[in-house]
Amino acid sequence: MRPSQVRPSQVRPRRDPLRIAAQLSPLLGLGLSVGLIWWGLQTGVLQSLENLQAFIDTLGAWGPIVFMVVSVASVVFPIVPGGLLVLAGPVLFGAVEGTLYNYAAVTAGSMLNFLIARHVGLSLIERLFRPRTVEKFLGWTRSPHFTRAFATAIALPIAPDDLLCYIAGTTKMRWRTYVWIILLCKPWALIAYGLGVSALVMRFLPW
Repeated sequence: MRPSQVRPSQVRPRRDPLRIAAQLSPLLGLGLSVGLIWWGLQTGVLQSLENLQAFIDTLGAWGPIVFMVVSVASVVFPIVPGGLLVLAGPVLFGAVEGTLYNYAAVTAGSMLNFLIARHVGLSLIERLFRPRTVEKFLGWTRSPHFTRAFATAIALPIAPDDLLCYIAGTTKMRWRTYVWIILLCKPWALIAYGLGVSALVMRFLPW
């Protein structure tokens, strides 16, 4: 059969590399996490909390910088689950400093999500997240109380904040309103999840 005779139904649709990367990113993040844990156990860094924090201290200023860069990246493009990094902050740097680093990184990433969505639109969001999930939360934007619902979701550590921040960027919400919601509501979720869950996890770790 000549190329000109190929039927449209026989032409395979091109795969979206960005969507494939988004689908594979959790596996990549899991692989990286397993690799780091294996390295930590082999080198003794993860044998005790003191060893881990001593290793972080040897990194100097690079420790917080690398942590925040990775955290920002995980908010914009979820390679490593952001929840794991929020838990790691207080463990690695202490309750106060770890929470502040989490706050700075997650806030910066959330701002980027809004700006990216405002300039690109839904096309990018539907490539990064499952269309069903996007459509589900797009229903929120049709409510006259979307701003209030969005602020409540940001304050609670149970909603998919990254996706909601992207979706907020496609609405008529003002940039100033969005910034105030993130600045005022985000700390509560970070404190409840970062400090609360990390303290609970530390009880079960053999350290």
